[in-house]
Amino acid sequence: MQLNHAQRELTLKIVYYGPGLSGKTTNLRHLHARASAEVRGRLLTVETHDDRTLFFDLLPVFFSTTSGFKVKVKLFTVPGQVIHNATRRIVLQGADAVAFIADSRRSATADNNAYWRNLQENMKENGLDVDQVPVVIQFNKRDLPDARTDAEMEVARKRGREPVVGAVALKGEGVLETFHAVAQAAYRRLDARAHLARNLGLTEEEFLGQIFRRMDVRGTELEALYGQPADGERSGGSR
Repeated sequence: MQLNHAQRELTLKIVYYGPGLSGKTTNLRHLHARASAEVRGRLLTVETHDDRTLFFDLLPVFFSTTSGFKVKVKLFTVPGQVIHNATRRIVLQGADAVAFIADSRRSATADNNAYWRNLQENMKENGLDVDQVPVVIQFNKRDLPDARTDAEMEVARKRGREPVVGAVALKGEGVLETFHAVAQAAYRRLDARAHLARNLGLTEEEFLGQIFRRMDVRGTELEALYGQPADGERSGGSR
């Protein structure tokens, strides 16, 4: 978290982490398409010939609070290839929360576990407390053969302390729900540390509402909470 009282600006950082081709970039592209133009910045991507992100994506979602603070939520992805571990460590610096994007196929279990251990190691290298920085796990590619069953997903939820979200990111399923869970977790951690509600007048309800009321939440679990954005607020991006 970066807090600039002089410029009345608060910046949060959320990092999407996981194996190569697990769906990190797909998540950010879908979020960008769903967001109103007034709360989204430019989606930056750097890709290699085989369509893997080489460095990172950056999606700043920004808004102004009723108390006059400008809030930026910056979303990054890390490169998934094994050789880019140094870059993953750099991108992870200063993260307020992490969305771990896993491939839900049973055949991907070894890769998922390796990158989970890699996340823990790089958090420690960056001085991030693995017991304090919240992590949300997304099991992506639930529509593919060999994907974990609902029962297996429930076992994963009970085994760990991290929230678990099932997803088919290419279809947009579970993407907004994952972002909501990790944004909520980031806010709660920062509010406990910096008392955002008391010191900045920024409540959890306003923080989440400012973001998700300006996103197209139709057809998601968030629709009941945030309804439809106003006609002029939708980005016009395809679903």
